[in-house]
Amino acid sequence: MSDTPAHAHPHAVEAHSAADDDGPRRPWTLLAVALAAQVLVVLDISVVNTALPTIGRALHVEGGSLQWLVTAYVMMSGGGLLLGGRVSDLLSRRGVFLTGLALFTVASVVSGFAGTAGQLVAARAVQGLSAALLTPSALSLITTTYDGAQRRTALALWGAVGSLGVAAGVLLGGAVTTWTSWQFIFWINGPVGLAALVVGFGTIARDDVPRPTFADFDLPGAVTVIGGLASLTYALGATATHGWWSTQTVAGLVASLALLTAFLRVERRAARPLFPPHVWKLDALVSGTAVMLGVTGLLVGAVFLTSIFVQTVLGWSALRTGVAFVPFALAITVGTVLARHLLAVVAPRHVAAVGLVVSGAAAVLLSFADADATYTVDLLPGLVALGIGVGMVFVPVSVTSMAGIPSSHAGVASGFLMTGHEIGAALGVAVLSAVASTAGSLATVDGAAAAFSRGFVAAAVIAGGFAVLAHLRMPKERVAGGAAHGHLH
Repeated sequence: MSDTPAHAHPHAVEAHSAADDDGPRRPWTLLAVALAAQVLVVLDISVVNTALPTIGRALHVEGGSLQWLVTAYVMMSGGGLLLGGRVSDLLSRRGVFLTGLALFTVASVVSGFAGTAGQLVAARAVQGLSAALLTPSALSLITTTYDGAQRRTALALWGAVGSLGVAAGVLLGGAVTTWTSWQFIFWINGPVGLAALVVGFGTIARDDVPRPTFADFDLPGAVTVIGGLASLTYALGATATHGWWSTQTVAGLVASLALLTAFLRVERRAARPLFPPHVWKLDALVSGTAVMLGVTGLLVGAVFLTSIFVQTVLGWSALRTGVAFVPFALAITVGTVLARHLLAVVAPRHVAAVGLVVSGAAAVLLSFADADATYTVDLLPGLVALGIGVGMVFVPVSVTSMAGIPSSHAGVASGFLMTGHEIGAALGVAVLSAVASTAGSLATVDGAAAAFSRGFVAAAVIAGGFAVLAHLRMPKERVAGGAAHGHLH
């Protein structure tokens, strides 16, 4: 990967040359460590879903406030990813990765010791900020270490982890909550994180970088973007308990607009902006990030609503609820494998668009479930179709978005892409929960059934909109070997 940006027209996509596959092969150890760390990050998006009713009873959290146990994590992670990407580019990627992993591990253990809802939400927020360091540094390590076919394989696996990990988290959360206690869904990260740290220290090569100045980090930009995204998520979450026109909701939306506007102004004036303007010219990255936001929102929002429905309406235990998501997780795997093969013969935009259309159809099917629903007839077909659909989207987005990024911008580009992932997760839960709550309370049987139905109608509309976006904006040329290049202008 060259450090010098290449020049091409928008939507540039080109097949790999034979030389692209002839570079030196690197050991897979670094990929294994990076994926292990990312598994922890992604699992923690959804691992609390099946434990939500249990945590709510233990910490006296009301139904409308349960979503904060999910959104506090993804909100801070998504808001901080651009800064995390910048830090990865300016400092040692090895050092940033290991620091993020260490902080994440400690915050996970602290989460398990939380005695109140406020303490748990705060610990989850620290987890999210740690993930904001961990994720872009891990992805930039992958993109700067591997070349050619190895890189395509690594990025496809990264995309699979992004989707499958969310579904697997629900199963893990249900099993751990039932067999032990809800605290262990956080404590289990301790030994896994420690093992990854030990292996990482021994296998990731040290990298010497020039010492940056304080101004290089663009902290004003980081503060305004984190504050703006956090305010937006808070405002959407407030609709479930206070209503759309409440003081809390309106104030949150106004604050979000003001802070995000300030962020754009800061970026225009900054000598070293948090997100370099020329990166917006990477059309494949920008369009891929937008689609990543949409599909992750659908995935995490659907898992949230379904977890509540299965436990509240069907009356299933946390463990049984986790098992109910196994077909969903397997379907995501099928979708990723299918997409990997289709990319060899079909343009990335078509694969992603079809996946979103399948997801939308699945959402429509799930919206028919009511208070008398059964899992096998009313939920299983829709969950399987949804899993296949979202699995088909993650692979083309992951493979095409990071292709052609110079190593000097790998951190900020990966931070931008994963911002779409994390903010999509936060907004997916917030938006679908807000829409669903207009139909009924998530804490009662009839209310949860009505909310589930309305939430998935909204999910179907969202999927249709992002299908159009994917078809119009993602790379249109068929690419060799299931990979594509995007280029800087």
